[in-house]
Formats: sequence, structure tokens, C-alpha cells
Amino acid sequence: MTEAPHNQRKMQRTAFTCLGIVVGMVGLAYASVPLYDLFCRVTGFDGTPIVRDSNTSQVVDRTIAVRFDANVVPSLGWRFSPEKPEVKVKLGETMTVYYKVTNTSDKPATGIATYNVQPDLAATYFSKLECFCFTEQTLQPGETLESAVVFYIDPRLLQDSDVKNISSITLSYTYFPSKAGKPVAEVTSSTTSTVQ
Repeated sequence: MTEAPHNQRKMQRTAFTCLGIVVGMVGLAYASVPLYDLFCRVTGFDGTPIVRDSNTSQVVDRTIAVRFDANVVPSLGWRFSPEKPEVKVKLGETMTVYYKVTNTSDKPATGIATYNVQPDLAATYFSKLECFCFTEQTLQPGETLESAVVFYIDPRLLQDSDVKNISSITLSYTYFPSKAGKPVAEVTSSTTSTVQ
């Protein structure tokens, strides 16, 4: 009879272990998106530019073309474009480029911009000092907003054999409808019309 309490304790330990694993996996599933986003922002992985507070780099006599791509999800009803399609920038040089976004619809709309850098491997060296990305914007019908992106390309790019010979980098932004500060793929017209 002493075997029954022993088996019961083993079964309880097994049940608690399984429950702990399930709870841990659910927690990891919820944490995976913000952790992945943080990882990408810190390392430049998957074309995510690094965000910096200041530029302490030396300017190097090597020029790279930076192209600007501007996209809008069609359901948002905005027109979005950079002031220039391309600039030439020396490595380490701080550059400011302006984008203009206009609400072409007849209703107020709220959007949020996401971004990436191509080629992916160059994102580690594309450092943003100021950006309008991930900032929710509400535009009234016909309203236009001008926003700046301030960036530099880290000269350490020249030490990376995978990207040291690239001649151009593309910074691509996409505006999505926004709900509660998060981009959404589609917003119904009733949701869009109630945005203040």
C-alpha cells in the first residue's frame, strides 16, 4: 500500500510539470512578438534600422545612394511620398529627408508607418536619429502633414565583407490604418469613419 501514495506523488509532479510547461509556452507565445521586435530594433535583423540618440561617427569619403520608398495600404486613402526619391550620403554624415502625407479621403483617418531597410544586412548600419514611424497620425480630410527622418550610415559598414561593396540602400515605409496604436491590415469603413 505504500506504493500508491508514492505513485500519486509522481503523478502530481508530472501533472504540475506539464502544467508549468504549458503555462511557460503560452507566456512565450504572447511574448514572442514584442521580443522579436526588440531583437530586430537592437540588432538590425530583418531590415530593421537601428535607432540611435546621436551620431558620434566620423564622416568617411565613401558615398552611398539612399533610395526612399513610400507605400500606403489602399484602404487608408492617403497619398504618401518622399521629398526626393534618392539622396547621396557619405558614410557617417547626418542627413534629413522629409516625407509628405495627405489624407485624400472625405473622412478623418488614423494611420501608422512601419519601415524596413534593404538589403537586410545593411540595416545594422542604417541608424535613425529621428523618425515618424510607429507614431500614430490622425489626418482630417484633405489635411497634409510633413514629417522628417534623420539618419546616418555607420562607417563600420566598410568592415563588413557582406555589405562593404553595396552602392545603394532602400529605406521603405508603409502606412497602415491604425487601431489603438498598432498597424492593422484592414480597417472597416465604419471603424475608419468613427476615428476622431
